[in-house]
Amino acid sequence: MISNTLAVGIQGIQDGMVGMENAARKIARGGTDGPQGTAEGAGSLVEPIVDLKIYERSVEASAQVVKTADETLGTLLDIMA
Repeated sequence: MISNTLAVGIQGIQDGMVGMENAARKIARGGTDGPQGTAEGAGSLVEPIVDLKIYERSVEASAQVVKTADETLGTLLDIMA
């Protein structure tokens, strides 16, 4: 049960990091998807910036899952010792 929770947490961190990298690439391109200097070009930055924050929160939540599972495992080991 705890190993499954750890695996889910780690997978969440990995998925979040991939999402953050993709969003950062889009931001680094500077909205080149639309005509430069236009509202369309600037507007194309909004979505990757929002995505970056969402993935950041996802990684934080997944890290908390891993931390909690680790603490639970530690407590169980202490009880059994």
